[in-house]
Order: sequence, then C-alpha cells, then structure tokens
Amino acid sequence: MAPDKFKGSLTAAEVASRVSAGLGVPTVELPVADGGDGTVDAAVACGFGRVTIEVTGPTGERVPASYAWQAGTAVVELAEASGLRRLPGGHEPLTATSFGTGELIADAVRRGAKRVVLGLGGSACTDGGAGMAQALGARLLDEDGNELVRGGAALKALSRIDMSGFMDVSGVEFVVASDVDNPLLGPHGAAAVYGPQKGATPEDVKALESALSRLAAVATATHGLMGAVEHDDTPRAMGVAGAPGAGAAGGVGFAALAFLHAELRPGIGYLLDLLGFGEHVTGARLVITGEGSLDEQSLRGKAPIGVAQAAAGAGVPVVAVCGRRTLGDAELRAAGIRAAYALSDLEPDPARCMAEAGPLLERLAARVAAEQLPESAG
Repeated sequence: MAPDKFKGSLTAAEVASRVSAGLGVPTVELPVADGGDGTVDAAVACGFGRVTIEVTGPTGERVPASYAWQAGTAVVELAEASGLRRLPGGHEPLTATSFGTGELIADAVRRGAKRVVLGLGGSACTDGGAGMAQALGARLLDEDGNELVRGGAALKALSRIDMSGFMDVSGVEFVVASDVDNPLLGPHGAAAVYGPQKGATPEDVKALESALSRLAAVATATHGLMGAVEHDDTPRAMGVAGAPGAGAAGGVGFAALAFLHAELRPGIGYLLDLLGFGEHVTGARLVITGEGSLDEQSLRGKAPIGVAQAAAGAGVPVVAVCGRRTLGDAELRAAGIRAAYALSDLEPDPARCMAEAGPLLERLAARVAAEQLPESAG
C-alpha cells in the first residue's frame, strides 16, 4: 500500500489503512507524498518522529507547524508553515512570506540535523524564498539600510543582502524534493505561472516579477555566492534564477539553491527512497497506489506515477485507487499502472463521495482483491 492523500477527505495513512481493511490480505502500509501537502504526515506514518513548534504563518500570525525527524534527517514541508491552508482571511499574493519555513529549518539545524529535506508545494507566498532567508539570519536592506518588510512585493526596494548573521549551515546537506521545473523569472516563472493561483491579479504578477528580478540581481552582487556556473560566465545567483526548479513554491526553490546550496531532486522518487519503498516492495505480489484525482497532472511526476516506476524496477504490478479519474486505460498502462479504481464508480455524487470516502474505499478495495488477487478473495 503506497498511496498519496485524497485531498480534502483522507490522509495517505488513512487511505492505506482503509484499502488494507477492504483487501482482507496481509499488507505493508507505506503512505507516500511527492513533497507537497502531507509530506510530513507520510514521513511520520513511516516511522519518523514529529516535532511541532510555533512559527510565523504566511501573513505574520503565529501558527503551530511540524516537521518530521529521524536520526539526523529532518523533513520540512513548506505547506506546514507557509501554505495556502495557513491563510486565515484569503489570499495575500503581495505580502505572504516564507519566513515560517525558515524557522522550521532553523529549529531542525539547532536540533542537530545533518540533512534537511525540503518539500515544496502548496505555497501561499511569492517572495523568492526571501522570508526563509530572513528567518535564517539574512538581512534584506533598502538603499537607506532599513530592513524590508516581509512579502514578495517589498523586494522591489531591495538594495543589499547582509549575510553576516546567516546561520551556520555548512555541515548540513539540503535537498529540495520537488517535481516543479519552472525557473524563477519569465513567462514560465514563479510569478507568471503560480501567482494567479495565489490570488495575484495581472498587475500583481507584474509587480512580483519585477520584485523577484530585483532579488536575483541583488543576490548576485551581495550574497557571497559569486562563483561562475559551470559552462556559464554569469554569476551563480543569476544562474540559479534560471535553473529548473528555482520557481518552485513562489521562488523558495531559488533561495534554497542560492543560499543553502541545496540539491534539487525529483520529489516522489527521492521520498520513496527516504521512506524505504525499495525494501518493502521486495516479495510483494501487488502494489496499490493512488491519489484523490488521477488526471493529467498525475502524469507530471505525481506520487502514483513515481510509485509505478519504482515498482516496475522490482517487477511488481501496480494498480491505483482514486476519488475520480480522467485518464484512459491506455494512458494508465503507458504510465505503468495496470488498472485504476475510482470511488466515483461507486458513488457518482461528488459531495457524498468526499464525505464517505473511507467506507467507499473499503468497498473499492474488495473489488481490487477480487480482480487482482483472485486466489485470495474467496
């Protein structure tokens, strides 16, 4: 059992538990995530401990947020501290900050983390990771030496970045787990692509694009990472701005790459390794994965496809369960999924499907057992 969450109804762990109950055969439950919402929960369900602290939410309010911890590895989920779900009064595209994510990272480093896995997804902010950097000790200053207020729009006044008080992270490995390949700037960048999803108007998008461009330019000159990118004569920060993944989570990918020297890894593939999927799949007859909506977005590196690819390497067939599906059988087979079972096949009403997802999933699992494990169904 290696499902992602059914967003809005069941966590990944609850999906795994319900399907296991409906199957009626011995199972191993390994809830998974792709770096977005639910990544910490998935890690905890697989044996990590949970550390909860109070941090700064995206609009400055104090909120409880968690990260997962095991043997010097911290799994930090941006959505926990800086996610859209943390907005109490609606979207704030110009002022939302990633500061709380930096506070989670700082707490993990103080705890002795040797590796920090940063899952990016569900972000409320478009601040280029400036808030995260501020929480770690960077000072973002205007031309008069005054510290900028938080939020993406304020970066238009950025003149200098003072890194003298930046937290010592020299002994920590940072990994960004994300399947987003957008650069920081441009028509495929953080502001243009993801800004509207966070409530940004066309005018807001222009303001945020200009502000993020200013951040990249000033970082080039002042944050101390002036080495040239390989095969490129531009300074490192500008190279980072154009790097695939720099635009993830409103540009937090940029700050992770530029300030933390993070390595960008495919979200679901890296997290499957971290959670020990390869060890658990050995000897299995079937892998059941899934997510709330199995659709075109799933094919772009979401959890079920990553699970299918990993299971294929072990020669184990894969089926999927979901709330609804829009992918055809041929598309699923091409992605390595033998068959898919949707709750909407049992209950066509979306509201009831969401409300009764657990019991419906157990019924659906019985169908999976009858069709995919027939020798066990009787």
